Parts: sequence; C-alpha cells; structure tokens
Amino acid sequence: MPARIQDRTTDGPPFARRTARLGRGALVRGAAALGLAALLPALLGACARRSPLLHPEGRIEAPAPETFRVRFETSRGPFVVEAHRAWAPNGVDRLYHLVRMGFYDDTRFFRVVDRFMVQFGISGDPQVSAAWRERAIPDDPVVKSNRRGFVTFATSGPNTRTTQLFVNYGDNLFLDSQGFAPIGEVVEGMDVVENLWRSYGEGPPRGSGPDQSRIFAEGNAYLQREFPRLDYIESARIVSTSPARQ
Repeated sequence: MPARIQDRTTDGPPFARRTARLGRGALVRGAAALGLAALLPALLGACARRSPLLHPEGRIEAPAPETFRVRFETSRGPFVVEAHRAWAPNGVDRLYHLVRMGFYDDTRFFRVVDRFMVQFGISGDPQVSAAWRERAIPDDPVVKSNRRGFVTFATSGPNTRTTQLFVNYGDNLFLDSQGFAPIGEVVEGMDVVENLWRSYGEGPPRGSGPDQSRIFAEGNAYLQREFPRLDYIESARIVSTSPARQ
C-alpha cells in the first residue's frame, strides 16, 4: 500500500494531491513507529537495569512482620508457608523482602530428593542470580528442628545464606547441628510439595540432575532445554501478616 501511494505523488487533480499528502503523512507515521520499534530493546534493557532485583543494596533493611504467610502458586498447585521471625530473624527478613520483590517468580524446583527435601531459589535470570549470589546474611541460631514441612535456607557454610530455600520431606534432625535454622513451615498444600517432579534426582557430582553452576550461568534457558519437566513457581505473594515489633 505505501508503494502505490508514493507512486501517486505527481501533480494531478486535487484528489490525487490530497491522496499524496495523506500518503506522505502515513509514511512519516510509519517511520516514527519504526523508530520506536528500534528503540524498544534499549528501553526494555533500561527498565531491566532499574529492576530492584538487580540492585539489592539498601532494599532489605526493614524488619519483616513477626509472622506472615506466603502463597506459592506452582505448576503443580498452590502451597502456603507461614514464616516466624522469632525462629530466625535474619532469614525471615530476607525471605520477606525477596518475596515482595518477586524474586521467586518463575524459578524452578531444581533439586528434588525423595524422602529428603526439595530445593529452590536460584533465579531464572543469570543477571539477577549474579546480583544476589554474594549478598549473604548472618546465621541465625537454630531454635526449631528440621522436621517434615519445615522451610530452611540452604547454606554452603557459616554466614552464606542468600536466596535458596528447601522444604524438608521428612524429619531431618541431623541438619540442626549443622546450623540449618528453619524459618517457617508449610501450613497448606504439603501434598503439592511432596508431588513435585523428582525423577531427575540429584545434581552433579552425585547424580545427573540439574547442575547448580549452570543454573547460575544460564538460568531457565538451561533448565527448560535439558530438564523440561521440572515443576516451577509461577508466583509467590505475601497473603497475610502480623505487625512487626517496634
């Protein structure tokens, strides 16, 4: 259509001249639209760079409520976690702020070990993972045991907790003496948690399941390509709270 209009921009009857002017206007508008389309990737990139998940500093200082509930909508169904700040204040504060920022949305349950636990909490976006990987929080004393349904931050040693969580499938009391401090428990939907896809098993070096180092480096693209049946979190939202202590 623009080519035919352009062909009619020669002198002629008034109708033809008006048509030509309309055609030129359409071309200008089309060019403007193309210009915006060309700018769109840059605009999206700028928005991504301003995402609070990419700039965690200064966003996790306020204490969480004394207790609150998080509803996890997953590919297998919903479950609800009730967090208790009295159990592990540093861990609960971290969970609260991660959920409020949408960190767990579209993350995979990448480690599911039968009769032991299910682990999640590496972002599907490698840039977000990189921003949080060194943002460790201090350890909390262990005041509750790692019993079935209790939720705990994963750790690789003292004071190394960042974003990864696990839900105990059984009474893993041996974890208590290793410093794993529960922050809450599943109060609804434990049957959902226990039915998450688990056939991939442990990751390297003990098994052939998802490799955490590759999740950090490649994100969901790696998991979707090589472990497409993993269940995942669609969204995690705070659904109820009690006041924080002053």
